[in-house]
Amino acid sequence: MYSPSYNRIEDRAELLAFMRANNFPVLVTGTGGALHASHLPVLVGKTEPLVLDMHMARNNPQWKEFFDDQEVMVVFSGPHAYVSPRWYEEKERVPTWNYAAVHAYGLPKLNSDRQAKYESQRRLVAAMDPQWLPEFDKLSEKYVTMMLEGIVNFEIAVTRLETRWKLSQNRSRREMELIAGQLDKSSDSVEQALGALTRKHLPLE
Repeated sequence: MYSPSYNRIEDRAELLAFMRANNFPVLVTGTGGALHASHLPVLVGKTEPLVLDMHMARNNPQWKEFFDDQEVMVVFSGPHAYVSPRWYEEKERVPTWNYAAVHAYGLPKLNSDRQAKYESQRRLVAAMDPQWLPEFDKLSEKYVTMMLEGIVNFEIAVTRLETRWKLSQNRSRREMELIAGQLDKSSDSVEQALGALTRKHLPLE
């Protein structure tokens, strides 16, 4: 991912929080020159080394492209918005698009153990829908087995992260404040989130 040094984020805690908050990334594989992508939920590990816990439908052929020596890429996308030249203090400006994104690379490993697959799905339910977790625990063994057979569970041990927080950091603090102010006014919660992120990364005065 193209990312000038002033757009990169090194704060590990912020990166992990971002990935957990945007936990429906795109998994990209490219074995044999053919690109494939799937939109999948993910559980981001809490320990180092960082591990992504994911699953997909068994009928999705992408998992057959997993090899021990072939990296895959997982794209996490965060808040984004159009930035108008009207928002700048300087008048000679052009439109741009600001955003935050993380690309995680690693080697996927299939998990065929039935109990491990079940525990992975239970953790996902606990994270996304804790109120329903007691009902999940009441599902019949026959039904659970059928559902587990219909998915492929895998983990990706992350070997590197690429980041880009494109927040107009190549502009002055004043212009970043003006952009954040306009985003704050938006009725779109995504644009508001980008405004908040921009304010968080304002340079020191």
